[in-house]
Amino acid sequence: MNGVTIVLIGPPAAGKTRIGRRLAKRLGLPFVDTDAVIVAQHGPIPGIFAEHGEPHFRALERVAVAESIAEPGVVSLGGGAVLDPETQSDLAATTVVLLTVQADAIASRISNAKRPLVTDLESWKRLVAARSDLYNSLADYTADTSTRPIETIVEEIAAWVEEGHR
Repeated sequence: MNGVTIVLIGPPAAGKTRIGRRLAKRLGLPFVDTDAVIVAQHGPIPGIFAEHGEPHFRALERVAVAESIAEPGVVSLGGGAVLDPETQSDLAATTVVLLTVQADAIASRISNAKRPLVTDLESWKRLVAARSDLYNSLADYTADTSTRPIETIVEEIAAWVEEGHR
């Protein structure tokens, strides 16, 4: 698995961090969550949005993404990171796994206040509708995380990666 960079994309609450962490362990690769990198360097994301606005956050996110995907490993991107055209170009050199989730499965997942662009189920649905085509166009592999056990999803993605599919 040396040299491979697997990037997890998808809407907020799809499980990118949880699955990414387990997938990295399963494949023996380092794991990076770009949102966690931003928080470590600049403070809580809702605070960045409130104080500096979304464009400033997206600029910080762009740097975190570029640095994170330059190294082999499993990288979890924030839901909106793929909106950046440079990030879209960079993803061409990686293996992109899209995690999808059905609206009825995410209600309990979005109840926390960590997501500045998702305040309720309706805002989540609008966001997913707006980004769906982009997510699909970037993905090399898609896995739905709505109801299946996380370990099952991780094993399916790992098997696909180990078989060398692109």
